[in-house]
This record gives sequence, structure tokens and C-alpha cells, in this order.
Amino acid sequence: MNRFEGNPILEPIGTHDWESQLVCNAATFAFDKKIHILYRAMGTDHISRIGYAVSTDGYNIDERMPLPVFSPMTEAEKEGCEDPRITLMNDSLIMAYTAFGKYAYNKVYQIGLTKIGVKDFISRKWNWDERSLVFPGIRNKNGLIFPKKVGGEYILFHRLDPDVCISHSKDLKRWYDLKFVMGPRENSWDSWKVGTTGPPIELNEGWLFIYHGINYEKVYSLGVALLDKNNPGEVIYRGEKPILSPEKEYEIFGKVPNVVYSCGTVLLDDKLLIYYGGADTVLCVATYDLAEVLPKK
Repeated sequence: MNRFEGNPILEPIGTHDWESQLVCNAATFAFDKKIHILYRAMGTDHISRIGYAVSTDGYNIDERMPLPVFSPMTEAEKEGCEDPRITLMNDSLIMAYTAFGKYAYNKVYQIGLTKIGVKDFISRKWNWDERSLVFPGIRNKNGLIFPKKVGGEYILFHRLDPDVCISHSKDLKRWYDLKFVMGPRENSWDSWKVGTTGPPIELNEGWLFIYHGINYEKVYSLGVALLDKNNPGEVIYRGEKPILSPEKEYEIFGKVPNVVYSCGTVLLDDKLLIYYGGADTVLCVATYDLAEVLPKK
């Protein structure tokens, strides 16, 4: 594993009120020979919005938008739109995010879902579709949509504390067959909670699933699992050790100490580029050879 020597690749900009406090936890996808980055940002009003940057090589930022591209609009997300995870499917981008706001007079985290056409996105016409809540009124987060249908159904991974769960849908509106996928392990780096990162990557061996785990000391690390190709709710391999844990100053010190937290991974030429937030304050990237994270035969 190699952390990019130029980390962090994105930092807060003090003169931008909406992103002056933190920038982290970015959704990423590759399209048209570029890496597109949708990152969580927070400014002086302590409300999270989503910003956009683009990179040609995956490491150095070529351009960064001066204004957010996605902001709270509804009561359910009035306190913030956090931790986006984006899925490229056909001609659309499906974005799951954490909607933080009021629901039935209570303040709660829920999974928000919306879409945008690829052409609009690339043209920077931010015509996001209607926003919906996956499980209205249920405290839930870490939502992600698989990059292809399985058995004719959309697949959603999400976290009902402390576990990663799976749900199915035919239309991205009604979700059913909610089941447990994986949970914390005793006396391990992921002993308190587990959750998703970016959408899993389809390989011949199965679905490569990078996930985050938290121990009882509140240290956030990243690990790897392999899911059955035809039944992604079945874990066929799970690494014993984390692949990335807080070590650098920008991962240890910040708004939330001792955190590496990812919402997006890109596979380029057998290399995994894992984009992650350091200490909930800055955005970083680390690179793995794909063979390093797959189980040995």
C-alpha cells in the first residue's frame, strides 16, 4: 500500500464559507479518462454540502468548483448532506448520501437517494432528480448502490448499527428483503461497528468490498471482503487485518481523531485508488495493487 506523497489532495479553503472547516469522505468514479470526485464539505454554518473536483491522473487535482454542486433542500436533510457514494449505471449516476435533519420532529440520520444523467453531470448541469428517503424515519446510513443489477434487482448495502445489511429493489423506491451481511468481530480492529465505503468492484472472483471498521477505542480503519458474485449478501472471504489504519498526522489529528474513512474506490490498470477522509478534515488517496488485497489461493 502506498499513500500518495502529496496527501492530502484536498483541504478546506478558508475563503469559501461553505468548505472552510473540513473537506473529506468523497464519492469517486472514472469516466472519460478522468476521476470525478464528489466530496463532503463543511463551513462556518456547520452544515455539510457536496463539492466537486476532477483529476486526470487520480492524484493531482486539475479543477475544483468554487461552489457546492449539491446542498440541503428538504427538512430531512436541512442539517446536512453527508458522505456521498455514487454509482455509474448505464447513462445515470445514482447517488446515495446521509441526509441529516428533522423527521417527525426528531433529528435523525437517514439514507437519501437521487440520480443525475451522465451527460448533465459532465456538462456541469446539476439537474439532480427528485430526492427520496430509502427507509423514512429509520436511523440508517452508509448507503451504496451496487454498480449492476443482480437477479434483475438493484442492490443496496447500508448500516443498521452496528452491522452492514443488504436490501433489494426493482425501482429504487420500494426496498425489501432486508438482511444481515456482516458485523463486528470480537477482539479485532472492527470490534465495535462496520460500514460501507464505495460501491463494490466486480471481479472474476466475486465482488471486492472495501469496508470500514471501528474498534472500541473509536479508531476507524479500512478492511477488505469478497462477496459472492451471484449472491452479494454472502461473504466468502474477509481479511483478518486492516489494509489502512490511521498513522499519518493528517489521519490522527483533526475534527475527529484517528480516522481513515472512504466513500469511493477506483480500479485503474489493476491498481486500486482508495479515496479517504483523514480525521474528518482532509481528503487523501492511497494505492494498492489489486493482487495485494485479494485472498491468496
